[in-house]
Amino acid sequence: MVRFGPSGNSDAFYEQGYKSSEQMPKWLSEMGLDAYEYSCAKGVKISGEKAKLIGEEAKKYNIAMSIHAPYYINLSTNDEEKRTNSVNYIITTLNIAEKMGAEKIVVHSGGCSKMSREEAMGYAEKTLKEALKTAKEMGLEDIHICPETMGKINQLGTLEEVMRLCLIDDTLIPTIDFGHLHTRGLGCLNTREDFENVINTMENYLGYDRMKSFHAHFSRIEFTQGGEKKHWTYDDTQFGPSFDYLGEIIYKKSLEPTIICESLGTMAKDALTFKNIYMSQKQVR
Repeated sequence: MVRFGPSGNSDAFYEQGYKSSEQMPKWLSEMGLDAYEYSCAKGVKISGEKAKLIGEEAKKYNIAMSIHAPYYINLSTNDEEKRTNSVNYIITTLNIAEKMGAEKIVVHSGGCSKMSREEAMGYAEKTLKEALKTAKEMGLEDIHICPETMGKINQLGTLEEVMRLCLIDDTLIPTIDFGHLHTRGLGCLNTREDFENVINTMENYLGYDRMKSFHAHFSRIEFTQGGEKKHWTYDDTQFGPSFDYLGEIIYKKSLEPTIICESLGTMAKDALTFKNIYMSQKQVR
C-alpha cells in the first residue's frame, strides 16, 4: 500500500480553525490522506501524554505515523561527546515514537566538516551502530531508524552514502528525499530515467523486497551551487523536481513507499496532488 501525507501541519489546517496536532489524523483522513510525519526537528518537546493522544487518533483514522528526529543530530562528527548526544537524541525520539505508535524516525547523518567523506562515513556508521545497540537494549528495535538523503553538497547523505548506512542493519529504512537529491545534484532529476536510476540504485543495494517500502520526502526546492536553499509549494513550477515520473514508476514497479510532502505551507494539499498523480496511473491502465 502506498501512503501519502504531510510533514507537519499545513497553513490550511490552522486557517480552518484547528489548533492542535491531535486533530490532524481526522483532518487528513477527511482529505483522503493516510500518513503524517510529526516534526521534532527543533527538539523533542512533545509530552508523552500528547504523543499517546496523537497516536490514538492516528490509529482510529488509519494514519501511518513517522517522526522527524532533531536536525542537530550529527552522526558523522569526530567529537565523541556530540556523537553520544546524538545517540541520546535518537533514543529520546524513539521513546516518543513508541508512545505515538510511529513505526519510523527520520535521521540526518550530519556534515563532513574538514574530514574526508570516507572518514565521516566511518564515524556515522559507528554512531548509528551504537544507537541501534542502545535501542535494542531498551526494547525499541521495532521502530525503524531511517537515514535521510541530504540537500547540501557538504553534508553526508548522498544516495549511495545512505544506502551504505542502511546496510548496517536490516531494520534500517532509507528516507529518500527527492528534492534533496535534485538540489545536491544541481537539478539532476528531470527525466524518467533520472528517477529510475534512484530506484534501481536502491534495489541494487537492498534488494527489491526491502527497497519497495522505502520512506520518502518530496517537494520542490530552490538551490544554489552549494545545494538546497529553500522549499517551495508544488505550484511553484519554476523549481523542481516534478512528481509525475516517480508516481508512474511507483505504480509500474508495484512499490509501497510512504510519501511525505515537505512543501512550504501546502504540504497536505500537495500530498493529495501526489496521490492523485499516482492514482491516475491506475486509471490509464
